[in-house]
Amino acid sequence: MLESLDPIVNLMKRRGFLFQSAEIYGGAGGILDLGPLGVELNNNIKQLWWQRFIRQRDDMVGLDSAILTPYAVLKASGHVDSFSDPLIECGNCHIRLRADHYMDEPNRDMWIIRWRDEAMKNRGIGEKKATEEANQAAIKLFEEKAPLVCPNCGEQKYGEPRQFNMMFQTNMGAVVNEGSVAYLRPETCQGIFVNFKNVLDTSRRKVPFGIGQIGKAFRNEITIGNSLFRVREFEQAEIEYFVKPGEDAAAHDAWLDAIEAFLWNDIGIAKENLHRLEHPKESLSHYSSRTVDIEYNYPFGGFAELWGCANRTDYDLKQHQEHSGKDMTYFDEETRERYIPYVIEPSVGLGRLMLTILVDAYKEYPQGRDGKSGEMETVLHISKKIAPVKVAVLPLMKKDGMGEKAREIHEQLKQTLASQYDESGAIGRRYRRQDEIGTPYCVTVDYQTLEDGTVTVRDRDSMEQNRVKIEDLEKTLIF
Repeated sequence: MLESLDPIVNLMKRRGFLFQSAEIYGGAGGILDLGPLGVELNNNIKQLWWQRFIRQRDDMVGLDSAILTPYAVLKASGHVDSFSDPLIECGNCHIRLRADHYMDEPNRDMWIIRWRDEAMKNRGIGEKKATEEANQAAIKLFEEKAPLVCPNCGEQKYGEPRQFNMMFQTNMGAVVNEGSVAYLRPETCQGIFVNFKNVLDTSRRKVPFGIGQIGKAFRNEITIGNSLFRVREFEQAEIEYFVKPGEDAAAHDAWLDAIEAFLWNDIGIAKENLHRLEHPKESLSHYSSRTVDIEYNYPFGGFAELWGCANRTDYDLKQHQEHSGKDMTYFDEETRERYIPYVIEPSVGLGRLMLTILVDAYKEYPQGRDGKSGEMETVLHISKKIAPVKVAVLPLMKKDGMGEKAREIHEQLKQTLASQYDESGAIGRRYRRQDEIGTPYCVTVDYQTLEDGTVTVRDRDSMEQNRVKIEDLEKTLIF
């Protein structure tokens, strides 16, 4: 198990998974850009999620709602009044921290350490200077319930917590006034709720059924950090599953099972690194009657939320019915009942899911994969279904027609698979480069290829090599 995110962060930057946004201008806090490999991995995750949860189910349909959200929608949902976090601010240097993380979180020591580390980076000291002694001092500070010392300036001048609304506000139209206020949506679900009757009427669905969508959301987080774990602009894959009141508990359990099956079987996350966290009643959101998080054991502080699944009851549809004056009820033609459905909401941040996949797949072999070479080797054992590059085609050497033949095979494979061509360096080095980005298969063209039309197929995980006819390649590469 990794002890920090540093190896993953270094790999993501070095190999083109992830970049700091506007890095040449010093970087934009909490905003990250996906590089060439990150885009491929993210797209593969989205496509697999869509395939499993939308296309392969008869009780699901898709939606792509607008990012800009009118004031009235978020006023009705409660976001305008209550989508906020408690904030404490140093009266001396004005660094801001999440008060609830300091006061309530069971893993609060992680947050205290993060505050200090972020402050050190702001002062140009660098994270490497954050010594174990400083970590322990920060934890001891909380355990003794002493006044919070600012991690930036060392003063004890934090005031009382105040609420900080996390939505990004803007205006629509040429005239800026109260009626033009809009927001970048803080979550994707409200677009689903306001379209509930539109989807119901046009798709001819019957309850129970669900609406899923993938899209961007924006939150002006007070505390950011740990790469993709907590950012201000992120992508959500979210489902609102509408059920008859009284059938919500069973539906909730079924969705929890479906999430875990997806993580284990499709994404390949190790079961021992996941567990369920049942939120206590007193900590539930105002709209929720039950919330369960699927948590992952991260290297920066232990188990934390990966994928949430909430029973939102009939809160949202009732709120929009009340504020809009439009009927949001469902009429069951079989029972002749009319009711407002309850809603089960499985929701995951795709950036956080990508980070989890990379952490779980990352493995170092200090003495080489054979245990003998004495040279560090790194492998991303990513599920073959979502690997950013599916196959790499490598000529043993560029000469004697091997390069041309390898190019020909690459051109053939890339019509249906994400294929890379690499002819630079020793063949062993090229294998290791592909292992490091998680490529499941390497196809090597050698002198025998020119004689009998076969190539060597090397499996990333087992490192087994088999001779395969070129015409049989695509059916040999299993994903």
